[in-house]
Amino acid sequence: MLILDATTKSIVVAMSGAASTTNPSFVSAYSDDTGTSFTEGSSDGALNGTTSVTLVASPASSTRRLVKTIYISNTDTSAVTLTISYNDNSTLRQIVKVTLQVGDTWSTDGTTDNNGNLKTVIGTVNLANVTGTLAVANGGTGVTTSTGTGSVVLGTTPTLTTPVITGYTETAPSIANSSTAVTLSLSSGTVLSYTLTGNCTFTMPTATSGTSFIVKLIQDGTGSRTATFTGVKWPAGTAPTITTTATTGLDILSFVCINSVWYGTFAQAFA
Repeated sequence: MLILDATTKSIVVAMSGAASTTNPSFVSAYSDDTGTSFTEGSSDGALNGTTSVTLVASPASSTRRLVKTIYISNTDTSAVTLTISYNDNSTLRQIVKVTLQVGDTWSTDGTTDNNGNLKTVIGTVNLANVTGTLAVANGGTGVTTSTGTGSVVLGTTPTLTTPVITGYTETAPSIANSSTAVTLSLSSGTVLSYTLTGNCTFTMPTATSGTSFIVKLIQDGTGSRTATFTGVKWPAGTAPTITTTATTGLDILSFVCINSVWYGTFAQAFA
């Protein structure tokens, strides 16, 4: 509970910037204690961008205003960041700074989402909507909580130490025509497929140790296309001769980078 015990004290709020379409609205409830009686009261209104708005006004002289609840609802079409402060004679004491997603409501009891669930958030994951066992990497340091069905957002290039993963799927971009030159990229996935539409030279990705990927090659209707991979070490020092059968000639090549060197293996003539 917050208590305003002087005529110079109030509770105020300001947004970090203007609303996109609609200013968030608020409702507050309080009780005035004069020492002999209690009088209930409330206030409501809307925020106004970076301009400070009074949520609970100062009490009258010789009165203690007991703040029961404050609710601020984000009715805008974008997330909003609010700073709620205790205003002591124009000196602001921050109570909380909070970002509300669309439909969220902040109150003195916490933040709820648009389903009325109390939000406990790590990153962008609302743990109120999560069930089961969820491992969340936080910038690579790792935070473990209970699990679920919600989306997990990891830090950029997190490091996972000895994770136990039961089943996973690698991204496989759509099959592409090779023409005569391809610079291989793993930005969209690590299971790559090409239809050989010409004698093609494949330039390998940057040699980053620990990286691996596979390439499926299939001949077009003409067939007898060749494929050359730059900077790869092959078994016995011999690169594969790609299966030449038109339309059905299909080979799968696997690559792994160790100590900044690409090593290749292959399986051929899949029926």
